[in-house]
Amino acid sequence: MTATRTAPAEIADRPAHRDGNVLRWLAAYTASMTGDSVYYIALSWAAVQAGSPSQAGVVMAVSALPRALLMLGGGVIADRLGPRRVVIGSDVVRCAAVFAVAGLLYFTTPGLWPLAVLALVFGTVDAVFMPAVGALPARVTSRGQLARVQGMRGLAIRFASVVGGPLGGLGVAVGGEAAAFGLAGLLIAVSVPLLMAVRMRELPADDTAPARGDTAWRDLVGGLAYIRRHRVLAPLMLAIALGDLGFVGPLNVGLALLADERGWGASGIGWVLAGFGVGAGAASLLLTVRGRLPHAGQVAGYAILAGSVAIGALAYAPGVLAAAGVALLVGLLAGLSGTMCGALLQTQADPRYLGRVTAVSGLVSLGLAPLSMPVSAAAIGAWGAGPVFVGSAVVCGLGGVIALGVPGLRRAELPQ
Repeated sequence: MTATRTAPAEIADRPAHRDGNVLRWLAAYTASMTGDSVYYIALSWAAVQAGSPSQAGVVMAVSALPRALLMLGGGVIADRLGPRRVVIGSDVVRCAAVFAVAGLLYFTTPGLWPLAVLALVFGTVDAVFMPAVGALPARVTSRGQLARVQGMRGLAIRFASVVGGPLGGLGVAVGGEAAAFGLAGLLIAVSVPLLMAVRMRELPADDTAPARGDTAWRDLVGGLAYIRRHRVLAPLMLAIALGDLGFVGPLNVGLALLADERGWGASGIGWVLAGFGVGAGAASLLLTVRGRLPHAGQVAGYAILAGSVAIGALAYAPGVLAAAGVALLVGLLAGLSGTMCGALLQTQADPRYLGRVTAVSGLVSLGLAPLSMPVSAAAIGAWGAGPVFVGSAVVCGLGGVIALGVPGLRRAELPQ
């Protein structure tokens, strides 16, 4: 099932949006991400129905701990075993776990414990799935197409978030939690045969396997040393970390508190989030169509700086429509900087290190950045939304300063 299929060079060098191999990978990724969105809707609803709000919150947070603790090790596994094999195995495990819980909920009323176990399994599997997903594009297309693939991946994420929520709600409404979990498992299952049909590009022998005798620990240390010494990846990781730390708090918990403070209500939050989604989708579409933007490092830096200004301005929007317009600008700039940073990660990293590089980036985004949410909430409660949004904008802007201030990153280009 996990044997590697190789693609000849002439197939791999086609434009990504016309390459059937890339499109199969994209379809598999989209199905898996849509299944994830449905899964989170089903899990949150089932947890609320089975326990108190605080218990439901604990269940939803259970997956975060193993994901953060094991992410770096997951990057080593992805690089040692190969990303395609790891992604297929991860989707099989996630699919089986979701179907098992769906069966339990259909035949019994087991309470919260199977939901907590499912969340724990998902978090553990995500720790290897996410680095492998990040390392896979370099094996399915040529280096010159990786920027376009990053844009296509961004569109898939937007599609999954837009479609997955309504599908999850429909599943709960029609057949309850069991049906919603079953739908999530089915969508994840669709990705498996598609991934099995994806052909992998041949890479040099030293880029496809660790050196004989190397341990997993040596691979991990070697990957971290590789990032630390790299003239582009090292400052890029720091810029991503600062950008995420300044972005996640205001655009998650901060937005809800801002809407409550201004009296916008739930519909106001919806309009602002819609504006952000449209802007981020437009940025992904731009990179998908263009395939490459010149002066990638500078574009990322200026987009981070401009996006930080827009984040600070969001707290002072006079009304819902103005806030939605500012959020659209935030989404466009954040989407542009995010896709450019992702494309630079893909193209600057040696393929044999991509799993570990993606793991470090994922740990920053999924492990460190969420820590800003309770801090942002407490700060808004003490000082109001305006000063906190501005402070977060300053932190985010520092990422842009680093991107423009470090020569290696500022001069970084995407391959033609």
